[in-house]
Amino acid sequence: MGKHVKHKLSVKGIAGLKERGRYSDGGGLWLQVSAWGTKSWIFQYASPTQPPRIRRKNGEVLEVAPVRQLGLGSYLTVSLAKARKLAEDMREKVEAGIDPVEDRQKDRRTQRLAVAKRLTFEDAATAYIGAHRSSWRNDKHAAQWSSTLATFAFPILGDESVADIDTALVKKVLDAIWTSTPETAARLRGRIEAVLDYATAMKGRSGENPAAWRGNLKHLLPKHDKAGRHQPALPYDEIVTFLTELRPRSGISAKALEFTILTASRTGEVIGAKRREFNFEQRTWAIPAARMKAHREHKVPLSDRAVEILRALPQDGEYMFSGGKSGEPLSNMAMAEMVKQINDERQQRGLSRFVDPKQEDRDIVPHGFRSSFEDWAHETTNFPNHVIEMALAHKIGDKVEAAYRRGDLFAKRCELMKAWAVYCDRPLAPPADNVTPLRARSGEASTRP
Repeated sequence: MGKHVKHKLSVKGIAGLKERGRYSDGGGLWLQVSAWGTKSWIFQYASPTQPPRIRRKNGEVLEVAPVRQLGLGSYLTVSLAKARKLAEDMREKVEAGIDPVEDRQKDRRTQRLAVAKRLTFEDAATAYIGAHRSSWRNDKHAAQWSSTLATFAFPILGDESVADIDTALVKKVLDAIWTSTPETAARLRGRIEAVLDYATAMKGRSGENPAAWRGNLKHLLPKHDKAGRHQPALPYDEIVTFLTELRPRSGISAKALEFTILTASRTGEVIGAKRREFNFEQRTWAIPAARMKAHREHKVPLSDRAVEILRALPQDGEYMFSGGKSGEPLSNMAMAEMVKQINDERQQRGLSRFVDPKQEDRDIVPHGFRSSFEDWAHETTNFPNHVIEMALAHKIGDKVEAAYRRGDLFAKRCELMKAWAVYCDRPLAPPADNVTPLRARSGEASTRP
Protein backbone atom coordinates (compact mmCIF):
# COMPACT_ATOMS: atom_id res chain seq x y z
CA MET A 1 0.00 0.00 0.00
CA GLY A 2 2.70 2.49 1.02
CA LYS A 3 4.76 1.81 -2.11
CA HIS A 4 2.01 3.06 -4.47
CA VAL A 5 1.10 6.33 -2.69
CA LYS A 6 1.28 9.35 -4.96
CA HIS A 7 2.54 12.28 -2.91
CA LYS A 8 0.87 15.62 -3.59
CA LEU A 9 2.67 18.09 -1.32
CA SER A 10 6.09 19.66 -1.53
CA VAL A 11 8.23 21.61 0.91
CA LYS A 12 7.98 24.74 -1.24
CA GLY A 13 4.22 24.33 -1.64
CA ILE A 14 3.71 23.87 2.12
CA ALA A 15 5.65 27.07 2.82
CA GLY A 16 3.15 28.99 0.70
CA LEU A 17 0.03 27.57 2.37
CA LYS A 18 -1.68 30.28 4.41
CA GLU A 19 -5.37 29.55 4.13
CA ARG A 20 -7.07 27.54 6.84
CA GLY A 21 -7.94 23.99 5.81
CA ARG A 22 -6.65 20.47 5.22
CA TYR A 23 -4.30 19.52 2.43
CA SER A 24 -3.84 15.89 1.38
CA ASP A 25 -0.44 14.38 0.63
CA GLY A 26 -2.06 11.05 -0.22
CA GLY A 27 -2.18 7.71 1.57
CA GLY A 28 -4.12 9.18 4.52
CA LEU A 29 -1.54 11.87 5.36
CA TRP A 30 -2.97 15.36 5.75
CA LEU A 31 -1.47 18.75 6.58
CA GLN A 32 -3.82 20.84 8.70
CA VAL A 33 -3.47 24.63 8.64
CA SER A 34 -5.20 26.49 11.48
CA ALA A 35 -6.77 29.92 11.44
CA TRP A 36 -3.58 31.25 13.08
CA GLY A 37 -1.39 29.76 10.38
CA THR A 38 0.05 26.91 12.44
CA LYS A 39 0.58 23.64 10.56
CA SER A 40 0.37 20.08 11.85
CA TRP A 41 0.20 16.55 10.48
CA ILE A 42 -2.77 14.18 10.73
CA PHE A 43 -3.02 10.57 9.63
CA GLN A 44 -6.55 9.52 8.71
CA TYR A 45 -7.51 5.87 8.23
CA ALA A 46 -10.32 3.33 8.38
CA SER A 47 -10.05 1.42 11.68
CA PRO A 48 -9.44 -2.31 11.20
CA THR A 49 -10.69 -3.16 14.70
CA GLN A 50 -13.71 -0.93 15.34
CA PRO A 51 -17.20 -2.30 14.46
CA PRO A 52 -18.33 -1.12 11.03
CA ARG A 53 -20.97 1.54 10.67
CA ILE A 54 -24.11 0.74 8.67
CA ARG A 55 -24.98 3.15 5.87
CA ARG A 56 -27.59 3.05 3.18
CA LYS A 57 -26.96 4.33 -0.32
CA ASN A 58 -29.53 4.07 -3.12
CA GLY A 59 -31.40 1.45 -1.07
CA GLU A 60 -28.24 -0.63 -0.65
CA VAL A 61 -26.95 -1.43 2.87
CA LEU A 62 -23.22 -0.73 3.20
CA GLU A 63 -20.82 -1.55 6.04
CA VAL A 64 -18.22 1.17 6.35
CA ALA A 65 -15.24 1.03 8.69
CA PRO A 66 -15.18 4.07 11.01
CA VAL A 67 -12.69 6.74 10.11
CA ARG A 68 -10.15 7.64 12.81
CA GLN A 69 -7.48 10.30 13.01
CA LEU A 70 -4.08 10.33 14.69
CA GLY A 71 -1.93 13.42 15.21
CA LEU A 72 1.67 13.06 14.03
CA GLY A 73 3.05 16.35 15.32
CA SER A 74 3.69 19.95 14.29
CA TYR A 75 5.26 20.83 10.95
CA LEU A 76 7.85 22.81 12.93
CA THR A 77 9.25 19.60 14.40
CA VAL A 78 8.09 16.95 11.90
CA SER A 79 9.31 17.52 8.36
CA LEU A 80 7.47 16.41 5.25
CA ALA A 81 9.82 13.44 4.80
CA LYS A 82 9.45 12.36 8.43
CA ALA A 83 5.65 12.73 8.25
CA ARG A 84 5.55 10.48 5.18
CA LYS A 85 7.67 7.86 6.99
CA LEU A 86 5.35 7.98 10.03
CA ALA A 87 2.31 7.67 7.77
CA GLU A 88 3.86 4.69 6.04
CA ASP A 89 4.41 3.02 9.44
CA MET A 90 0.76 3.68 10.33
CA ARG A 91 -0.47 2.20 7.02
CA GLU A 92 1.54 -0.96 7.69
CA LYS A 93 -0.13 -1.31 11.09
CA VAL A 94 -3.57 -0.89 9.56
CA GLU A 95 -2.78 -3.54 6.93
CA ALA A 96 -1.70 -5.84 9.79
CA GLY A 97 -5.04 -5.30 11.55
CA ILE A 98 -3.66 -2.96 14.21
CA ASP A 99 -5.50 0.27 15.02
CA PRO A 100 -2.78 3.00 15.41
CA VAL A 101 -4.85 5.01 17.94
CA GLU A 102 -5.41 1.96 20.14
CA ASP A 103 -1.76 0.99 19.78
CA ARG A 104 -0.61 4.44 20.93
CA GLN A 105 -3.00 4.37 23.90
CA LYS A 106 -1.61 0.98 24.88
CA ASP A 107 1.95 2.32 24.71
CA ARG A 108 1.02 5.26 26.91
CA ARG A 109 -0.62 2.99 29.48
CA THR A 110 2.53 0.89 29.53
CA GLN A 111 4.67 3.99 30.02
CA ARG A 112 2.47 5.27 32.86
CA LEU A 113 2.64 1.89 34.56
CA ALA A 114 6.42 1.88 34.19
CA VAL A 115 6.61 5.34 35.79
CA ALA A 116 4.30 4.23 38.60
CA LYS A 117 6.45 1.17 39.23
CA ARG A 118 9.43 3.44 39.72
CA LEU A 119 7.64 5.07 42.66
CA THR A 120 9.92 4.61 45.64
CA PHE A 121 8.73 3.69 49.11
CA GLU A 122 9.91 7.04 50.48
CA ASP A 123 7.97 8.91 47.77
CA ALA A 124 4.86 6.82 48.50
CA ALA A 125 5.20 7.41 52.26
CA THR A 126 5.58 11.17 51.77
CA ALA A 127 2.51 11.21 49.50
CA TYR A 128 0.50 9.11 51.98
CA ILE A 129 1.31 11.40 54.91
CA GLY A 130 0.45 14.47 52.83
CA ALA A 131 -2.87 12.95 51.75
CA HIS A 132 -3.93 11.95 55.28
CA ARG A 133 -2.42 14.74 57.41
CA SER A 134 -5.64 16.77 57.52
CA SER A 135 -7.61 13.81 58.91
CA TRP A 136 -5.23 13.16 61.81
CA ARG A 137 -5.90 14.63 65.22
CA ASN A 138 -2.76 16.73 65.51
CA ASP A 139 0.65 17.54 64.07
CA LYS A 140 2.28 15.18 66.56
CA HIS A 141 0.71 12.18 64.85
CA ALA A 142 2.11 13.22 61.47
CA ALA A 143 5.51 13.86 63.06
CA GLN A 144 5.50 10.38 64.59
CA TRP A 145 4.66 8.82 61.22
CA SER A 146 7.50 10.67 59.49
CA SER A 147 10.02 10.02 62.25
CA THR A 148 9.25 6.30 62.64
CA LEU A 149 9.46 5.60 58.92
CA ALA A 150 12.57 7.74 58.44
CA THR A 151 14.37 6.08 61.34
CA PHE A 152 13.54 2.43 60.74
CA ALA A 153 12.03 1.91 57.26
CA PHE A 154 13.75 4.34 54.88
CA PRO A 155 17.31 3.00 55.40
CA ILE A 156 16.16 -0.32 53.90
CA LEU A 157 13.01 0.45 51.91
CA GLY A 158 13.36 4.14 51.08
CA ASP A 159 14.94 3.86 47.62
CA GLU A 160 13.20 0.62 46.70
CA SER A 161 10.44 0.69 44.09
CA VAL A 162 7.14 -0.10 45.80
CA ALA A 163 6.56 -2.70 43.10
CA ASP A 164 9.69 -4.60 44.16
CA ILE A 165 9.11 -4.65 47.93
CA ASP A 166 8.41 -8.15 49.18
CA THR A 167 7.84 -9.83 52.53
CA ALA A 168 11.54 -10.55 52.99
CA LEU A 169 12.40 -6.83 52.81
CA VAL A 170 9.63 -5.86 55.23
CA LYS A 171 10.73 -8.57 57.65
CA LYS A 172 14.31 -7.29 57.44
CA VAL A 173 13.08 -3.87 58.64
CA LEU A 174 11.05 -5.34 61.49
CA ASP A 175 13.63 -7.87 62.66
CA ALA A 176 15.86 -5.07 63.93
CA ILE A 177 13.33 -3.87 66.53
CA TRP A 178 10.66 -6.56 66.78
CA THR A 179 11.79 -7.91 70.17
CA SER A 180 13.62 -4.87 71.59
CA THR A 181 10.82 -2.31 71.11
CA PRO A 182 7.69 -4.34 70.31
CA GLU A 183 5.22 -1.46 70.54
CA THR A 184 7.20 0.67 68.08
CA ALA A 185 7.69 -2.36 65.83
CA ALA A 186 3.95 -3.09 65.75
CA ARG A 187 3.18 0.51 64.81
CA LEU A 188 5.91 0.49 62.18
CA ARG A 189 4.49 -2.65 60.56
CA GLY A 190 1.05 -1.07 60.37
CA ARG A 191 2.45 2.10 58.82
CA ILE A 192 4.41 0.19 56.20
CA GLU A 193 1.26 -1.77 55.38
CA ALA A 194 -0.74 1.46 54.98
CA VAL A 195 1.87 3.03 52.68
CA LEU A 196 1.96 -0.07 50.46
CA ASP A 197 -1.84 -0.19 50.33
CA TYR A 198 -1.74 3.45 49.22
CA ALA A 199 0.85 2.57 46.54
CA THR A 200 -1.43 -0.21 45.29
CA ALA A 201 -4.34 2.21 45.02
CA MET A 202 -2.06 4.54 43.04
CA LYS A 203 -1.33 1.65 40.63
CA GLY A 204 2.29 1.60 41.75
CA ARG A 205 2.16 -2.07 42.72
CA SER A 206 -0.17 -5.05 42.56
CA GLY A 207 -0.77 -8.25 44.48
CA GLU A 208 -0.88 -9.00 48.21
CA ASN A 209 0.52 -6.53 50.72
CA PRO A 210 3.88 -7.90 52.00
CA ALA A 211 3.45 -6.04 55.31
CA ALA A 212 0.08 -7.66 56.09
CA TRP A 213 -0.05 -9.46 59.44
CA ARG A 214 -2.70 -12.14 58.99
CA GLY A 215 -1.69 -15.01 56.77
CA ASN A 216 1.73 -13.45 56.27
CA LEU A 217 4.05 -11.89 58.86
CA LYS A 218 2.08 -13.52 61.67
CA HIS A 219 3.73 -16.81 60.72
CA LEU A 220 7.23 -15.33 60.29
CA LEU A 221 7.66 -13.15 63.40
CA PRO A 222 7.47 -14.24 67.05
CA LYS A 223 4.34 -13.33 68.92
CA HIS A 224 4.76 -10.38 71.25
CA ASP A 225 4.44 -11.25 74.91
CA LYS A 226 1.92 -8.84 76.38
CA ALA A 227 3.96 -8.71 79.58
CA GLY A 228 6.94 -7.56 77.54
CA ARG A 229 5.13 -4.62 76.01
CA HIS A 230 5.77 -2.41 79.01
CA GLN A 231 8.35 0.24 78.30
CA PRO A 232 11.64 -0.33 80.16
CA ALA A 233 11.52 1.85 83.29
CA LEU A 234 14.09 3.09 85.77
CA PRO A 235 13.59 1.99 89.40
CA TYR A 236 12.32 5.05 91.25
CA ASP A 237 15.19 4.95 93.73
CA GLU A 238 17.58 5.73 90.85
CA ILE A 239 15.72 8.84 89.67
CA VAL A 240 18.01 11.24 91.55
CA THR A 241 21.08 9.58 90.07
CA PHE A 242 19.63 9.93 86.59
CA LEU A 243 18.66 13.58 87.13
CA THR A 244 22.17 14.29 88.37
CA GLU A 245 23.37 13.20 84.92
CA LEU A 246 20.58 15.04 83.09
CA ARG A 247 20.30 18.45 84.74
CA PRO A 248 23.75 19.84 83.82
CA ARG A 249 22.83 19.51 80.12
CA SER A 250 21.51 22.70 78.57
CA GLY A 251 19.85 21.47 75.37
CA ILE A 252 16.11 21.54 74.69
CA SER A 253 15.98 17.74 74.66
CA ALA A 254 17.37 17.57 78.21
CA LYS A 255 14.91 20.18 79.48
CA ALA A 256 12.00 18.43 77.77
CA LEU A 257 13.01 15.11 79.32
CA GLU A 258 13.27 16.55 82.84
CA PHE A 259 9.89 18.26 82.40
CA THR A 260 8.45 14.92 81.22
CA ILE A 261 9.76 13.22 84.36
CA LEU A 262 8.47 15.92 86.73
CA THR A 263 4.97 15.94 85.20
CA ALA A 264 4.77 12.15 84.64
CA SER A 265 3.48 12.98 81.16
CA ARG A 266 3.67 11.08 77.90
CA THR A 267 6.50 12.22 75.66
CA GLY A 268 4.09 13.06 72.84
CA GLU A 269 2.12 15.37 75.14
CA VAL A 270 5.31 17.24 76.03
CA ILE A 271 6.80 17.68 72.56
CA GLY A 272 3.41 18.87 71.26
CA ALA A 273 2.91 21.34 74.14
CA LYS A 274 1.95 24.81 72.92
CA ARG A 275 2.48 28.05 74.83
CA ARG A 276 -1.20 28.88 74.98
CA GLU A 277 -1.77 25.72 77.07
CA PHE A 278 0.22 27.08 80.03
CA ASN A 279 -0.89 29.44 82.79
CA PHE A 280 2.12 30.47 84.85
CA GLU A 281 0.06 32.42 87.38
CA GLN A 282 -2.09 29.40 88.19
CA ARG A 283 0.89 27.06 87.61
CA THR A 284 -1.09 24.76 85.32
CA TRP A 285 -0.75 23.08 81.96
CA ALA A 286 -4.07 22.33 80.24
CA ILE A 287 -3.58 19.66 77.57
CA PRO A 288 -6.54 19.73 75.15
CA ALA A 289 -8.58 16.58 74.58
CA ALA A 290 -7.40 16.34 70.96
CA ARG A 291 -3.86 15.63 72.17
CA MET A 292 -4.76 13.19 74.94
CA LYS A 293 -4.84 9.42 74.57
CA ALA A 294 -8.17 9.26 76.46
CA HIS A 295 -9.59 12.17 74.39
CA ARG A 296 -10.27 14.18 77.55
CA GLU A 297 -8.70 17.49 78.57
CA HIS A 298 -6.08 16.96 81.25
CA LYS A 299 -4.94 19.73 83.58
CA VAL A 300 -1.46 19.16 84.97
CA PRO A 301 -0.27 20.94 88.17
CA LEU A 302 3.25 22.33 87.77
CA SER A 303 5.88 22.15 90.49
CA ASP A 304 8.36 24.96 91.15
CA ARG A 305 11.07 23.16 89.18
CA ALA A 306 8.72 22.49 86.24
CA VAL A 307 7.86 26.19 86.04
CA GLU A 308 11.55 27.07 86.33
CA ILE A 309 12.32 24.87 83.32
CA LEU A 310 9.57 26.50 81.25
CA ARG A 311 10.60 30.06 82.11
CA ALA A 312 14.19 29.33 81.07
CA LEU A 313 13.13 28.24 77.58
CA PRO A 314 13.14 30.61 74.58
CA GLN A 315 9.88 32.58 74.79
CA ASP A 316 9.00 32.67 71.10
CA GLY A 317 7.30 30.31 68.68
CA GLU A 318 4.14 28.25 68.98
CA TYR A 319 5.65 25.21 70.66
CA MET A 320 7.13 25.27 74.14
CA PHE A 321 9.83 22.74 73.27
CA SER A 322 10.77 23.79 69.75
CA GLY A 323 13.15 21.71 67.68
CA GLY A 324 15.44 24.49 66.45
CA LYS A 325 15.09 27.48 64.11
CA SER A 326 12.29 25.86 62.12
CA GLY A 327 9.81 26.42 64.94
CA GLU A 328 8.58 22.84 64.63
CA PRO A 329 8.06 20.73 67.75
CA LEU A 330 10.94 18.67 69.09
CA SER A 331 11.39 15.30 67.39
CA ASN A 332 9.75 12.42 69.21
CA MET A 333 13.13 10.65 69.10
CA ALA A 334 15.02 13.53 70.75
CA MET A 335 14.41 12.45 74.35
CA ALA A 336 15.19 8.81 73.53
CA GLU A 337 18.47 9.95 72.01
CA MET A 338 19.21 11.92 75.19
CA VAL A 339 18.72 8.80 77.33
CA LYS A 340 20.96 6.81 74.99
CA GLN A 341 23.62 9.53 75.09
CA ILE A 342 23.65 9.51 78.89
CA ASN A 343 23.91 5.72 78.98
CA ASP A 344 26.71 5.66 76.42
CA GLU A 345 28.70 8.32 78.29
CA ARG A 346 28.29 6.47 81.59
CA GLN A 347 29.51 3.28 79.98
CA GLN A 348 32.58 5.11 78.65
CA ARG A 349 33.28 6.31 82.21
CA GLY A 350 33.10 2.76 83.50
CA LEU A 351 29.67 3.21 85.14
CA SER A 352 26.64 1.01 84.65
CA ARG A 353 23.91 1.99 82.21
CA PHE A 354 20.42 2.95 83.40
CA VAL A 355 18.37 -0.20 82.79
CA ASP A 356 15.15 -1.89 83.84
CA PRO A 357 16.12 -4.85 86.06
CA LYS A 358 12.59 -6.29 85.68
CA GLN A 359 13.00 -6.54 81.90
CA GLU A 360 16.28 -8.37 81.54
CA ASP A 361 18.29 -5.17 82.09
CA ARG A 362 16.97 -3.49 78.94
CA ASP A 363 18.00 0.15 78.56
CA ILE A 364 15.33 2.51 79.88
CA VAL A 365 13.23 4.72 77.59
CA PRO A 366 11.58 8.11 78.30
CA HIS A 367 8.05 6.69 78.51
CA GLY A 368 9.22 4.38 81.28
CA PHE A 369 9.51 7.30 83.72
CA ARG A 370 5.72 7.21 84.06
CA SER A 371 6.11 3.73 85.53
CA SER A 372 8.87 5.03 87.82
CA PHE A 373 6.49 7.70 89.11
CA GLU A 374 3.65 5.21 89.50
CA ASP A 375 5.81 2.75 91.45
CA TRP A 376 7.11 5.54 93.71
CA ALA A 377 3.60 6.85 94.39
CA HIS A 378 2.16 3.42 95.21
CA GLU A 379 5.09 2.15 97.24
CA THR A 380 6.22 5.21 99.21
CA THR A 381 3.16 7.48 99.61
CA ASN A 382 -0.35 7.29 101.01
CA PHE A 383 -2.06 8.90 98.04
CA PRO A 384 -5.18 6.93 96.93
CA ASN A 385 -4.96 4.89 93.76
CA HIS A 386 -7.52 7.02 91.91
CA VAL A 387 -5.45 10.16 92.55
CA ILE A 388 -2.35 8.48 91.13
CA GLU A 389 -4.28 7.18 88.13
CA MET A 390 -5.73 10.62 87.44
CA ALA A 391 -2.27 12.16 87.66
CA LEU A 392 -1.24 9.74 84.91
CA ALA A 393 -4.42 10.52 82.91
CA HIS A 394 -5.32 6.83 82.94
CA LYS A 395 -8.80 5.51 82.33
CA ILE A 396 -10.23 4.15 85.58
CA GLY A 397 -11.91 0.79 85.10
CA ASP A 398 -13.21 0.22 88.64
CA LYS A 399 -16.75 1.65 89.00
CA VAL A 400 -16.21 2.80 92.56
CA GLU A 401 -13.00 4.63 91.74
CA ALA A 402 -14.51 5.98 88.53
CA ALA A 403 -17.14 7.73 90.63
CA TYR A 404 -14.39 10.06 91.85
CA ARG A 405 -13.97 11.35 88.31
CA ARG A 406 -16.91 13.71 88.78
CA GLY A 407 -14.15 16.11 89.74
CA ASP A 408 -10.51 16.18 88.70
CA LEU A 409 -9.08 16.01 92.25
CA PHE A 410 -6.78 18.81 91.21
CA ALA A 411 -5.88 19.92 94.75
CA LYS A 412 -4.82 16.40 95.72
CA ARG A 413 -2.90 16.01 92.48
CA CYS A 414 -1.08 19.26 93.25
CA GLU A 415 0.11 17.73 96.51
CA LEU A 416 1.15 14.53 94.74
CA MET A 417 3.17 16.27 92.03
CA LYS A 418 4.79 18.58 94.61
CA ALA A 419 5.85 15.52 96.63
CA TRP A 420 7.26 13.92 93.46
CA ALA A 421 9.26 17.07 92.67
CA VAL A 422 10.65 17.10 96.22
CA TYR A 423 11.62 13.45 95.89
CA CYS A 424 13.36 14.11 92.57
CA ASP A 425 15.24 17.10 94.04
CA ARG A 426 16.82 15.19 96.94
CA PRO A 427 20.61 15.35 97.18
CA LEU A 428 22.41 12.30 95.85
CA ALA A 429 23.65 10.07 98.64
CA PRO A 430 27.39 9.46 98.22
CA PRO A 431 28.48 5.82 97.94
CA ALA A 432 30.48 4.24 100.76
CA ASP A 433 34.23 4.84 100.49
CA ASN A 434 35.05 1.16 100.29
CA VAL A 435 32.27 0.16 97.88
CA THR A 436 32.10 0.57 94.10
CA PRO A 437 28.42 0.15 93.25
CA LEU A 438 27.34 -1.72 90.12
CA ARG A 439 24.49 0.77 89.82
CA ALA A 440 24.66 4.10 91.61
CA ARG A 441 21.66 4.31 93.92
CA SER A 442 20.06 7.16 95.83
CA GLY A 443 18.54 6.78 99.27
CA GLU A 444 15.33 4.88 100.00
CA ALA A 445 13.64 7.72 101.83
CA SER A 446 9.84 7.73 101.50
CA THR A 447 7.78 10.78 100.74
CA ARG A 448 4.37 10.71 102.35
CA PRO A 449 1.73 13.44 102.46
